[in-house]
Amino acid sequence: MVEAKLYSFDDETAAPQTVELDAVIFAAPVNADLLYRTVRMQLLNRRQGTHSTKTRGEAHGGGSKPWRQKGTGRARAGSRRSPVWVGGGTVFGPKPRSYETKLPKKMKKAALAAALSDRAGDSKIVLLDRAGFSEPKTKHAIALLNRLEMTGSTLVVVGKSEYNTSVRKSFSNLPRVKCLGAPGLNVYDILRHEGLVLTLGAIEELKARFNHG
Repeated sequence: MVEAKLYSFDDETAAPQTVELDAVIFAAPVNADLLYRTVRMQLLNRRQGTHSTKTRGEAHGGGSKPWRQKGTGRARAGSRRSPVWVGGGTVFGPKPRSYETKLPKKMKKAALAAALSDRAGDSKIVLLDRAGFSEPKTKHAIALLNRLEMTGSTLVVVGKSEYNTSVRKSFSNLPRVKCLGAPGLNVYDILRHEGLVLTLGAIEELKARFNHG
């Protein structure tokens, strides 16, 4: 049985409750190889692939033979665009390409459950009944995280309806904190942050994602 503390957003003096987490999502086997594959896929898919070098056919200049073939005492040269010349073309250099790679839907779902289970197993998950900032205030976000005892790098995940400007901007100026809506929760962001804060709305959307996704 995996448990986590549930805090109230409005009542700062209330003691946290202990609630049981869904075993399907938060008590799944932690497969390191699957986590590696998923993170690698995410990072590859973020690459733009716009790098480009010029071949000898694209390099500038070189329309005529630099000097005659014989009699100069120098090595033969046919073009200033030769790869052995400074300013010449590049051999087998990078060209624009797509790095996109895919994983089966079941593998991605299992990897997400593994990442969440890893954080739950280390007691790095804290629950919040809701995220209800009325206006963007960084100091309010800092006070909330201190109350939740989240002093390290933290990923805050809120429900889709809670992910508004006030909530997003309240956390955006904190260098070690990232705020996401539940639909955007991913393995890479979970693993690169020490702690994880989930609202009850985010939990419900995660359950729906695993049941129907």
